[in-house]
Amino acid sequence: MIRRLINKVFGRKSRATVHGAQILAPAAHGIRLDQLDECALRTCETLAQAGFKGYVVGGAVRDLLLGKTPKDFDVATDATPEEVRRLFRRSRIIGRRFQIVHVMCGRVTIEVTTFRSNGQKEAEDDEGRSTDEHGRLLSDNVFGNMADDAARRDFTINALYYDPVREEVHDYFGGVADCKKRVLRMIGDPETRFREDPVRMLRAARFAAKLDFHIDPDTRRPVATLAPLLANIPRARIFDEALKLLMSGHALRGVHQLRAEGLHHGMLPLLDTILDDPTGERFITAALKTTDARIAQDKPASPAFLFGTLLWPQTLQRWRALEAAGEKPQPALFMAMDEVLDAQRGQLAIPRRYDGMIKEIWALQPRFEQRGGQRPYRLLEHPRFRAAYDFLLLRAESGEVDTELGEWWTRFQEVDDDERAAMLLADSGPKPRRKRKRKKPADAAGEAPSA
Repeated sequence: MIRRLINKVFGRKSRATVHGAQILAPAAHGIRLDQLDECALRTCETLAQAGFKGYVVGGAVRDLLLGKTPKDFDVATDATPEEVRRLFRRSRIIGRRFQIVHVMCGRVTIEVTTFRSNGQKEAEDDEGRSTDEHGRLLSDNVFGNMADDAARRDFTINALYYDPVREEVHDYFGGVADCKKRVLRMIGDPETRFREDPVRMLRAARFAAKLDFHIDPDTRRPVATLAPLLANIPRARIFDEALKLLMSGHALRGVHQLRAEGLHHGMLPLLDTILDDPTGERFITAALKTTDARIAQDKPASPAFLFGTLLWPQTLQRWRALEAAGEKPQPALFMAMDEVLDAQRGQLAIPRRYDGMIKEIWALQPRFEQRGGQRPYRLLEHPRFRAAYDFLLLRAESGEVDTELGEWWTRFQEVDDDERAAMLLADSGPKPRRKRKRKKPADAAGEAPSA
């Protein structure tokens, strides 16, 4: 009702310009209300009924313009977090430096953010500056208006605001046109914006890969020079960005985009070593393709499995080196695992919570070679068998192990008990040591026991 009232009072044109933004009506942008999440729609309408502005913002608008289904819907508003919290019974304020509100509708959570400014007010109140010596933005947590909020966003395609009450898109920087041209363009001076937050360079590579966009030449130009600034970014932020790229459904393209831009040194420095080795390149390519296919089919994908594949070529190389130095195979593998995982913490900071699964997948690989006796049956019952088996197939596909090994295990899972028994090979695994019968002290001395 409120939507019809506003439209009746103000009317609508296909295009208009208000406060620097181009206002596009439904005929110009093509987004339909039934494409929006109901929770996001109700959130915006509740804000409007209370006298505030409420817009679906950012990636959701971009994806709708591109004909994609958004994974989530964020809302931007001129209401403060406390005002938003009072409007929604099932909501909570999170964050300390810059508070946002999570509005919950069943299993759906809508992130509601108050319009932000560029941080200049806060900078003037303390040290009189808003950046460090490298140009990285230090103050970016000041409330503002919608125009301010649009200006502080990174790319034009992410600075789009959809008003579901009036069904209009507010476009401040030509983001709709850039969506149509499939171009990724930075808002403002690219060098300044990259210096403010070097992670934006990684986001540029990720969005270009995910959306199949080309990066605007002016946006790309400073990347090669500024890529070393990623060394100043906390490793946890780099990991978060790496996880988004690898789990985007376009990981293979994203990895190659990173390398093409010279950004992998700041995110995945191990790519040079892997991709320069034919076997390693085939292995990683197969792993990324498999992950992309699973995500495209809405199947679960494990970050631990994926990071395990990225680190495996280094682990394999170190394992072989330790064996060549005289270590036995199993201890050598465990030493290599620990060394590689410890070394990467200074590069990517993979959380330790993933270590357990990664190590189990790696440690099970030698057991696939043991195809006699009861060992195959015991391996089938292992909780990590499926992940380890998928890992084995990647090794076979890359040529690291014989394809016959992967085929044997595939068939072993499919056939009945009789056929499994017929498939077993001669038990070539290590035989258990027989316990030697301990002699009594009197027997050992050669004396007869006393009566």
